[in-house]
Amino acid sequence: MKHNTKITIILLAMFIATQLIGIYVVNFYSSVKISQEGIQTNVSAPELPFGFQPPELKQNSDFNYAFASIILAFMISISLLLFLTKLNAEFFLRAWFFVVIVIALVIAFNVVFSQIGFFYGETLLAAPISWIAALALALPLAYMKIYKRNFAVHNATELLVYPGIAAVFVPILNIYTISFLLILISIYDAWAVWHSGIMQKMAKYQINTLNVFSGFFIPYASKKVKLQMQKMKNLSLAKSGKLKKIKVNVAILGGGDVVFPIITSGVVLKTFGLIPALFVVGGATLGLAYLFVFAEKRKFYPAMPFITAGIFAGIAASYLVF
Repeated sequence: MKHNTKITIILLAMFIATQLIGIYVVNFYSSVKISQEGIQTNVSAPELPFGFQPPELKQNSDFNYAFASIILAFMISISLLLFLTKLNAEFFLRAWFFVVIVIALVIAFNVVFSQIGFFYGETLLAAPISWIAALALALPLAYMKIYKRNFAVHNATELLVYPGIAAVFVPILNIYTISFLLILISIYDAWAVWHSGIMQKMAKYQINTLNVFSGFFIPYASKKVKLQMQKMKNLSLAKSGKLKKIKVNVAILGGGDVVFPIITSGVVLKTFGLIPALFVVGGATLGLAYLFVFAEKRKFYPAMPFITAGIFAGIAASYLVF
């Protein structure tokens, strides 16, 4: 098993919670609703805050163009990230993470504030007051997350960051383009981990240099280390200045491994309805759980191939059941 049982359960629980929050956030902004009878209706949906509303796509050619744009943007982003990492441009990288996190949190928080009576329909500075309230809450949380290494804030905000990101991409993808995107991302993930080692280098750089990590991050100590710490405490070595460095394990789950299943379930939600979307969440969770259970300690694995396999299995299962 990759991590101990407790840590594995915590990671899976956070993964599932983020997926369910993601479905709720995506559905809030979706203009397409699917009834239990499978009837599709178009409704007037709330806009994403501050001009991040994606264009409305109807033709297959529009989705194909959007898919090509996403792939190009992904390639540029990875290249730019690697370039800035090579230059040790810590200021720009932190600023980049900060801006993305603020945007994603504003999109997620707006879902809550938009449904509170005090904020509903009110405007401030020519913008809905729910947008302003969401921004006021997102800014300090993003600052604490990026510039004040707080593990509780980091993981708590991760639950909302990826639903916010997914809400931007779901409207410009359909079931065919998201399927192809999952396959491409899984191939890239396997290559980046098992062949080039890019993923490991980027993760270590983020954690050790930037003090920022895009994904869930849980440090924990093994039983052996806990015994050492207790022994040191009993001997009062900490007070005498003889405290040695303690090696702590770290359980991580990359942001891409979390957001792509949300995007997929969002696309399935607007195409087939809620129950098939939940099958996607279940399949992705089983794929991730399989990896955690059978992976070896202190070895890096690409999670997306396992998650993608689970997603496709979930979609197939929903077809069989419904």
